[in-house]
Amino acid sequence: MTTLEKAKLWLHESFDEETRSAVQLLIDGNSPDLEDSFYRPLEFGTGGMRGIMGVGTNRLNRYTLGQATQGLANYMLKQFQGEEIKVAIAYDVRNNSREFGKLVADVLTANGIKVLLFKDHRPTPELSFTVRDKHCHGGIVLTASHNPPEYNGYKVYWNDGAQIVPPHDEAIIAEVLSVQFDTIKFNGNDDLIEWIGEEQDDVYIDACIENSTYQNVGKENLNIVFTSIHGTTYTTVPRALEKAGFKKIDLVKEQMIPSGNFPTVDSPNPEEPAALEMAMDLAKITNADIVIGTDPDGDRLGIAVRNLDGDIELLNGNQTNTILTYYILNEWRKQGRITGKEFIGSTIVTSDIFFDIAQKFGVQCKAGLTGFKWIGKMIRDVEGKEKFICGGEESFGFMTGDFVRDKDSCGSIVLACEIAAWCKANGRTMYDYLIEIYQETGMYYEGLVNLVRKGKDGAEEIQNMMKEFRENPPKQLAGSPVAEVKDFKEQTNFIISKNERLVMNEIPKSNVLIYYTEDGTKVCVRPSGTEPKIKFYISVKDDLASAADFRDQQKALEEKINRVKNDLQLG
Repeated sequence: MTTLEKAKLWLHESFDEETRSAVQLLIDGNSPDLEDSFYRPLEFGTGGMRGIMGVGTNRLNRYTLGQATQGLANYMLKQFQGEEIKVAIAYDVRNNSREFGKLVADVLTANGIKVLLFKDHRPTPELSFTVRDKHCHGGIVLTASHNPPEYNGYKVYWNDGAQIVPPHDEAIIAEVLSVQFDTIKFNGNDDLIEWIGEEQDDVYIDACIENSTYQNVGKENLNIVFTSIHGTTYTTVPRALEKAGFKKIDLVKEQMIPSGNFPTVDSPNPEEPAALEMAMDLAKITNADIVIGTDPDGDRLGIAVRNLDGDIELLNGNQTNTILTYYILNEWRKQGRITGKEFIGSTIVTSDIFFDIAQKFGVQCKAGLTGFKWIGKMIRDVEGKEKFICGGEESFGFMTGDFVRDKDSCGSIVLACEIAAWCKANGRTMYDYLIEIYQETGMYYEGLVNLVRKGKDGAEEIQNMMKEFRENPPKQLAGSPVAEVKDFKEQTNFIISKNERLVMNEIPKSNVLIYYTEDGTKVCVRPSGTEPKIKFYISVKDDLASAADFRDQQKALEEKINRVKNDLQLG
């Protein structure tokens, strides 16, 4: 079926008049958006279903959301026969999120499913927490994380509070694909909706503090600057910090106003220094020790601290997680809580430093595919047998304990501020602490390259790039021969020196390649599951003999990353 034929199906009377008119305009104007709007259906990726809002099968709208929710309802009714099914729903600050939240609730209640619906914007991790706290069968959050304003999205959670993984995700997708648009039940039953408000915030915040605090040192003297970057954490993080005992909290007031247009930033992504520019400017005025920002749905966090020159510097995700993980494990060891049955969670694209840290403290480090749903699966698979301590991934996500089964900025921020206060009380900074850790584990340094390729042509280009990297891997990177090629799509590990191809089937198939060189350089190549990008994660390492060598070592590792980029022709 051609794209035009697919579009004309949306002119049927089963679609509302507004939708039909919008589709007709695309057809009549021979719009270039027509192809991208209809050439494929939206798919579940590492973060669920995410896309540009508008009409069409490849857009987020009343019908694609309705289809996804009807398919989910059909699946849940089969899985939980005879039970009163409950689903919690939250939504972030994005344009149409509130309306989409009610739309999704209506489809569920029309199918006889009870809905616990938040009255206002709430962070994704609070939704994850609520699923377990309220004994729900599942959860949904309407969000597109840190994507541009034209995007929205839809993430599905199962009864453990984690995002869906196999076999549920594949089975739900099959149900969704079998739903015809004219069979979606849109006429909801408000009697099946229970509204959730601030009372749930208090329960969630208390859990964050309980799971993220270890000592009470210097909290009254720590100068904090926080920004929600127009996102949902305006409802939770300031209250959590105050309740945890921090006294000096300055907010970037202009960015504490929720808005799906994100008017003060080009991108509401705390991974980018520009998103924290206003917070850093305020930090100069307040002489802040730590600057913190979160993304729109409040699961990612960016942390900036004073570097060796006294300037505020944004840490990357691996650096932040290194500090948090090392501190937690050290506290667990001091408390005698490590018994040999504990583990931390990571991902295959995250720094290998977490294997070194885990080994130092006598715990296991488990690495899964990109996305916190895989860390959630790790927890569920060994629940009652092994104890999860903490976990993180390089893309500015971290979770402390298993009370939330997704990355959680609120608990992580409380923990980070405790560490910053403890460091300050002992005459040092978090940056100094990071350098001390590197002296113990070796110094890791990372670089990330994102190549954006939009639309149908872009998707094909990314596929061709992955094919080329798979069939013709580099022979050397930054002067060191490539020793291993891990292909997670083929589930093989090719040991080049032995010309031996080992089977790797402990991790599900995924379109990811990892190259390891003889000197420990690591390069991961993968298409993004939520954005039109192909990503290159580069990690290099070396010993760090003393803190005095840090600057020189940092410069050397940065130059090495640039050589790797040149070898991969990434510019």
